[in-house]
Amino acid sequence: MAATGFKDYYSVLGVSKSASADDIKRAFRKLARKYHPDVNPGNEAAEAKFKEVSEAYEVLSDADKRKKYDQFGQYWQQADRAGGGYAGSPTDFGGFDFGAYGSFDEFINELLGRMGTGAPGARAGRGYSNYRTPPGTGGFGGGFPGGDNFATGAGTKATNFDQEANISLTLSEAFSGTQKRLRIGNNVVDVRIPPGAKQGTKIRLRGKGQMNPYTQRQGDVYLVVNLLKHDFFQFEGDNLVCEVPITPDESVLGGKIEVPTPSGSVTVNVPAGIRSGQSLRLRGQGWPDRKGGRGDQLVRVIITPPKDLSGDERLLYEKIRDRRTTDPRKHLQQIRL
Repeated sequence: MAATGFKDYYSVLGVSKSASADDIKRAFRKLARKYHPDVNPGNEAAEAKFKEVSEAYEVLSDADKRKKYDQFGQYWQQADRAGGGYAGSPTDFGGFDFGAYGSFDEFINELLGRMGTGAPGARAGRGYSNYRTPPGTGGFGGGFPGGDNFATGAGTKATNFDQEANISLTLSEAFSGTQKRLRIGNNVVDVRIPPGAKQGTKIRLRGKGQMNPYTQRQGDVYLVVNLLKHDFFQFEGDNLVCEVPITPDESVLGGKIEVPTPSGSVTVNVPAGIRSGQSLRLRGQGWPDRKGGRGDQLVRVIITPPKDLSGDERLLYEKIRDRRTTDPRKHLQQIRL
């Protein structure tokens, strides 16, 4: 009877059972590049596949583990913890009476219990026990100062030893990149944040997570970026956006205005006749991208009439009104329900 959740590591890597160590390594590298989280940001399916491929390679690249896996199949980990396997061949179970058990899995579970595996969840005697240990979902521990603690979850059939925590950055820190000193559990680590982090960006700290008791390897920590609100700049998709007020005469006549960008002010030409709410695109003045360049900055123009007019200004506006030859609302006369 096939065990529920059993994974064929050879199939996962796409190699035969007679594959050499080099064949296994080549297959793993190819799949790891394809499904790596850095290549597939936010793709949960790719991340799960990457973990599955890594799990398969961890077993098949180790000669001793591979030997046990080939010999005992789904029960190779229990055989490993029991001190090297069962007596005799894989089909020799020391004279146990199969007729006393409801299924082969039931027999195996009791046998493993009698062998004293010490596996989490193991119990001696009749019944089923879950020995599956590949990465999945599990609890987190430790935390960062300032309340950025790791959430606590529960894992039953599988355990994930990666951790996730939020890290808050100002727009200036995210734009230029920065270095933070953080406490993860009992450890203090210096973390370099590369330029161009956005809201939700995940930064991976390899080997800084919880220790996997089965593999004796530490998981990873993923820092999820939270960008603090800025008074002037904001994001719309991949573009950096800002609003700039202009006067009514600048909207009519056009002109040159100074506009702040993340790296300093630039002079922008405002075309004559621009309307409030229209946007001007400043190419290459926006947010850093992964290739070392920069995206665009959008400048949304807001026509802002003066609140306090001098006597001369009011007189001039009145002359413009009296001599105006256009009516921007003329087309509304034809509107009917």
